[in-house]
Amino acid sequence: MKPVEIFIWLLSWTVMASPVLAVAADDDFKAFHALNRLAFGPAPGDVEKVRAMGVEKYIAQQLSPDSIPLPENLGRKLDGLETLRMDPARLFREYGPPIERDRQADPEAVKAARERARIVLEQAARARLWRAVESPRQLQEVMVDFWFNRFNVFAAKGLDRLWVGAYEEQAIRPHALGRFRDLLGATARHPAMLFYLDNWRNTAPGSRGARGKQQGLNENYARELMELQTLGVDGGYTQDDVIALARIFTGWGLGRPRGRDVNQGGFFFDPKRHDFSDKLFLGRTIRGSGVAEGEEALDILARHPATARHIGFALAQYFVADEPPPTLVKLLSRRFLDTDGDIRAVLDALFHSPEFWDRKYYGNKFKTPYQYAVSAVRATGANVVNVRPLYGMLMQLGMPLYGCPTPDGYKNTRAAWLNPDAMTRRIGFATALASGRLPLEQPVEESGFMRLKSNGMKRETAPTAEPANDVDLAATLGGRFSPSTQSAIDAAPRPLHAALILGSPEFMQR
Repeated sequence: MKPVEIFIWLLSWTVMASPVLAVAADDDFKAFHALNRLAFGPAPGDVEKVRAMGVEKYIAQQLSPDSIPLPENLGRKLDGLETLRMDPARLFREYGPPIERDRQADPEAVKAARERARIVLEQAARARLWRAVESPRQLQEVMVDFWFNRFNVFAAKGLDRLWVGAYEEQAIRPHALGRFRDLLGATARHPAMLFYLDNWRNTAPGSRGARGKQQGLNENYARELMELQTLGVDGGYTQDDVIALARIFTGWGLGRPRGRDVNQGGFFFDPKRHDFSDKLFLGRTIRGSGVAEGEEALDILARHPATARHIGFALAQYFVADEPPPTLVKLLSRRFLDTDGDIRAVLDALFHSPEFWDRKYYGNKFKTPYQYAVSAVRATGANVVNVRPLYGMLMQLGMPLYGCPTPDGYKNTRAAWLNPDAMTRRIGFATALASGRLPLEQPVEESGFMRLKSNGMKRETAPTAEPANDVDLAATLGGRFSPSTQSAIDAAPRPLHAALILGSPEFMQR
């Protein structure tokens, strides 16, 4: 092993051993801390912008993303993604499997249709990664990442390969800084969630509409709605509440692809499959009234104190510490209840709390693979045309985009992502990025990158872009390195400096 390889290996173990404590002047501390928590880390020039406008104005601006214009280059990229503007019904009509339309469809036609449908998921991935790297509305992108994991759907489950992008675009993104109740309702009605957690099958036993796969009660969505999305596992509900909620949501499902009984969003309530009896849910009687019962149940869940605590804890854990201070969780819970679930107001309270600015929490959050890859590309200022290397990196690190099979989504804690193999892969990515060997700026064919295997992405043998400038990179990151890290960087050959910066313990954390 070469000396530099030994150094990199030691760095990977250093970051696993203990958090990195950075020391900075007060103004620099606030600017970098805000960019590492409200954004996916600083891009070139960001620190200077935050210093010039002041941290307070930066926070206010990020809390109102519509006030921030998007770069023309990013707008042109997004405008070219046609499927991003399609509703679920149209996506099914244009990209759905022939087997759904013709039970005698030729197997080759089915295979060809599946290949053609790859474009939907590929365009969703492009949009997510382009926005995360380039959008100045960074808090909005951070919150899309946060909420998608709270309301996760798995793209590899059947028809969700067609709908996951529309789900993010129509159910998650518009409400990322809005009202929690609106977010809850949008996810509950979206075909991606209805299909993923099987609520489209949920049918009152013995009802007139019971047929085929819709023969009886399905508790999947009801259980995850309470355990993961609202009340939390210790939220005080019982199995009887799960059953009652499942009965409340009977009949919520998907319309026929070409039928008149489906709106553009793809949601359809079938009264023939609904249980119209009264239900006792969380100690309250909900009268049998059809689709309105589900809306009433969502109202109850959105305003429940246990939901406020659950969401408050999740936000405090994401933005402050893996083990968030109870005082902060209590503050956020109270703000959630007082504002009727106004996410923007809760975040405003979080970003102005003494716990958020406590220096003991500075640089103590270990980056997820998604946060690491995006922050590394942002720090170098690369123009991302081709997202394939980022997508491949996320697959290698066990965090494929839209690829979490379980309803709880990806974790954001140190214990979930810190291990020797992951460190080796991150450092390999850092080396390729810093040396200009990731073809981020090279145009690619419309289809194909979803076929990457999780055991590795294509390795480029020659640089395709200019290597990262280590001096500029260090300036973007504020030169916030421990003496041992800085000494090791200085001792390495100059061409390796940028790679060591991106592979350093300090950069692994935010």
